[in-house]
Amino acid sequence: MKANNFIWTDLSTFDLKVSKEFYSKIFGWGYQQVDTDYHYAYKSKKEVSGLYLMPETFVNMGMPSFWMPYIQVTSVAATVSKAQAMGGKVELTESTGDFGSIALIRDPSGAGFTVYDGNQLNGRTLDEENTMVWNELYVSDEGLVLEFYTHLFDWTIEETENKRFLVYNSQGQNITAIQQVDNEIKGKHEYWSVFFKVADINATIAKALEFGGKLIYQDNHSALLADSFDAMFQITEK
Repeated sequence: MKANNFIWTDLSTFDLKVSKEFYSKIFGWGYQQVDTDYHYAYKSKKEVSGLYLMPETFVNMGMPSFWMPYIQVTSVAATVSKAQAMGGKVELTESTGDFGSIALIRDPSGAGFTVYDGNQLNGRTLDEENTMVWNELYVSDEGLVLEFYTHLFDWTIEETENKRFLVYNSQGQNITAIQQVDNEIKGKHEYWSVFFKVADINATIAKALEFGGKLIYQDNHSALLADSFDAMFQITEK
């Protein structure tokens, strides 16, 4: 794995049993319990994501259920220091032996992401079905975040059209994008979205609706869904 790339995602949920059943139905995942509250989701024998019971601290803050992207870094401590110096907010930090360290950071717009400096997580793929294949940041003001991410991760950002910005890592690979979107379209929150590849968007939407999910919007290439606890995620055939 290379530093400053997206490598993992996990779901913070109010009910592990219900969420595990929902995603098993739409993605065919199996699960393995790692500790009391955390489970790995598997596609065959590959770990593709995590699910955990939302901590009481988050519940008391009124946080919704959410999918969180992880970015691998060389040093969580150094990344946290740099993020704070550029106006980011650190929600939590945690270190666990050989697993490595994590930190949940909010950028100056308020969008959250997790950084990780270990080598145990590797769930994003280029094009495997029922795995995370893409991540995208939706913000109402791109001016708040472009410089932040450029300096924090040594990313190169290229503007295309309609306030869409392609993001390249230090090897010149397009790994993500930033899209400025009006609140009327994206809602009031700024957020990183997680995309899972599926074989058939319409069939996946139908399954999600059958098992308590919601369709937020759909276009020619992707759809934004919410699960039974309103955690949003996107599906794509590309």
